[in-house]
Amino acid sequence: MIEAAIKYHKTSALILGLLLCAALPPYFYFWMAPLVFSLYYVLLLKQNGLKTAAACGYWFGFGFFAGGFYWIGNALLIDWQHTGWLYPITLFLNGAFFGMFTVLPAMAVKCKFLRSDISKMLFFGAMWGISAEWVRSWFCTGFPWNPLSSILLFDDKLPQGLAIFGTYGLSAILACVFCFPAMFLLKQNKKNLLLSFGGLVLPLFALYAYGKNVLPTNFESAENVSVRLVQPSIEQTAEHSFERAENELKQHIELTKEQSLSGINFVVWGETASPFDLTYERGYMRQVAEVVPENGYLVSGMLRREFLPSGYDYKLYNSLALINSAGQVVELYSKNHLVPFGEYIPFRSVLPDFVHPLTNMVAEFGRGVKYQTIIPDGFAEFAPLICYEIIFSDNVVRKENKPKWMILLTYDGWYGISSGPYQHLAAAQMRAIEEGINIVRSANSGISAVISAYGQVMTQIPLNERGIADAKVPLSMAHGTLFGKFGHWILLLTSGGMMLLGFIFSVITRGK
Repeated sequence: MIEAAIKYHKTSALILGLLLCAALPPYFYFWMAPLVFSLYYVLLLKQNGLKTAAACGYWFGFGFFAGGFYWIGNALLIDWQHTGWLYPITLFLNGAFFGMFTVLPAMAVKCKFLRSDISKMLFFGAMWGISAEWVRSWFCTGFPWNPLSSILLFDDKLPQGLAIFGTYGLSAILACVFCFPAMFLLKQNKKNLLLSFGGLVLPLFALYAYGKNVLPTNFESAENVSVRLVQPSIEQTAEHSFERAENELKQHIELTKEQSLSGINFVVWGETASPFDLTYERGYMRQVAEVVPENGYLVSGMLRREFLPSGYDYKLYNSLALINSAGQVVELYSKNHLVPFGEYIPFRSVLPDFVHPLTNMVAEFGRGVKYQTIIPDGFAEFAPLICYEIIFSDNVVRKENKPKWMILLTYDGWYGISSGPYQHLAAAQMRAIEEGINIVRSANSGISAVISAYGQVMTQIPLNERGIADAKVPLSMAHGTLFGKFGHWILLLTSGGMMLLGFIFSVITRGK
């Protein structure tokens, strides 16, 4: 069987990459990670040289990213008659592009100057954190979805190491740790059994012990704000009409009114909850003002227009509006990190004519200002974010004088009942732990939740359920973190330390 796996190394690597997806949210088959990585390490070790190891790395990434990102293609099925044929192409392109980022970790295992398995595992983990995750987070605007460290979120204690190492630093450590069982697979003796067991279990136990020590014992907070999450779960369709837009706004208003707003400080609607620009549409603003809490605010997603000097044309923005009880938009935030091929088309002007019918289906949104904070009169300031922006580690709030909470508006209706919305929620949990910040997440369709500064989901409206949820945001639980202060310098220090340790092990074992 091993000989067959080595002979068909590309197919074997592809299958292992697909299997690793089972460890991701929402499945959380955690045991699959050490099983897959140990078998993958053995497969890499058995390759003849860098070229075949690189091929294994590419096909492993192809399987992992094609399988992990399958839900992206669901957006094409909404108008399946026109775009459904692109679904298999999307799966292929996801794997083909993102598979490049797992090549370098695979090649590290075959470096000739690395003399011991421990050295190779350390270099493999370091390169995984740098190439498979950090570089992927910014290359071609970045898409750092499904980091390896997200598999720890099945437990509140294990992921607390994110506050120290950050997402990519913790992933680097895990990629190394998960390879250790391979030592016993390679040579069955007591020494390798102890190394395999200790190398896997002890770091995980340390993460668990640290998490248990830092987690608060209760959610009570001396300082908090009361929020109402509103999730109408409006089904996404290809239809766009004035009547539909009015109906969507009406659903938000009616759902918000289902219970008294007494004691509520903030009503929070999801991304593009208002298809109308409420700074201009006063008739709709009067309706919306009815559901703004007295002495409080409504936070709503809104399609905003900014008129150009001509007075006729305008730029469209995906925005968040803070609205007071007098029916005034007192603060605005517009999305800064736009989704390529979703909110703009890269190089649209130079694309060939035959793709224009497809590209014209995508609006060209304007880009807002990064790292804004909003200070509501009488309440603690918060950081606004919209949808996709939450997935970028060390790129969500300013470094100095951080706010105690964040409001994230999203709309996951494009992806239906799939793993996508769960993984998007997981990204918010990871940012909360990394930055020590509370997050209020409101989704038109998807999963709405209040997340503590330790990543705990305190209140939620389940996937695609229609409803409201009232909760208190524990502002005094917000805290500073090591990663929040130093950001990706932690990753470079962690990966550099792992490579230095690997080099030391290699020197020690030279000649043995």
